[in-house]
Amino acid sequence: MRFDVVTLFPELVLHASGFGITGRARERGLWSLATVNPRDFAQDAHRSVDDRPYGGGPGMVMLAEPLAAALATARAAQRDAGCSGSTVIHLSPAGQPLTHARVMQLAAQRDAGYVLLAGRYEGIDERLIAREVDCEIAIGDFVVSGGELPALMLIDAIVRQLPGAMNDAASPEQESFVGGLLDTPHYTRPGVYAGERVPEVLLSGHHADIARWRRQQSLARTAARRPELLDEAQLTLEDRKWLAAMAAPVADNAAASPADRTASAGDKKAGMTSAQAPTSLPRKNERKEQA
Repeated sequence: MRFDVVTLFPELVLHASGFGITGRARERGLWSLATVNPRDFAQDAHRSVDDRPYGGGPGMVMLAEPLAAALATARAAQRDAGCSGSTVIHLSPAGQPLTHARVMQLAAQRDAGYVLLAGRYEGIDERLIAREVDCEIAIGDFVVSGGELPALMLIDAIVRQLPGAMNDAASPEQESFVGGLLDTPHYTRPGVYAGERVPEVLLSGHHADIARWRRQQSLARTAARRPELLDEAQLTLEDRKWLAAMAAPVADNAAASPADRTASAGDKKAGMTSAQAPTSLPRKNERKEQA
């Protein structure tokens, strides 16, 4: 698999991609990377790659001609490298949202070539996009200063799915969004941190109980933080029954009087902690999951 990134900042892409899983995977020959700078194809003495937008407005728009030449160079390099084909992907907030399913589709093409177009400024001349781009991908509903960081995120997401990229082959199969759910909470030493113990089930050595607990925690976390994911998640009958059982007390509490809810909250405070009650839904003030 090969990536060619069309960017005004090739050093940023080349440097950032050399660390961690992506860097080790490239050293192992699982994928390759090159960059093409559209400024090398500028047609004036100032090496201009942008100009003012027609119709007025703020910002500058990237010129079509230098980008077209840069994309042609990248596609030719992938063809010479033996890639089965080249797909031009424009990283844009106007693109289709990047999902785990989309990542898996791209990662499945082991001998593919991907040309990632990282724009800058106000945007790219729409005529270039219409003529040269195969698809547009957004990494979220927000805007960053350029397409380089989204391109690096896309590369990382794809490369970590390649066989041999991760030291533990099971790791990619147990992450968030695999099967449509968020990942389960994780714990390591010490056994007691800031007065909070590791859930006892994780210390039991009973693999079936641990697997069940982790599944339930994943379901609870998804229901609390990203409930819309459950509509498309791969849920078993047992999963659905467990979610229904967990939702019932929540519905009952919502229908209870304020005094009843206050008493219930007092009972919970006097009872087990969230770590001791591993199947409870996350508390409203639960610490934010680390990225």
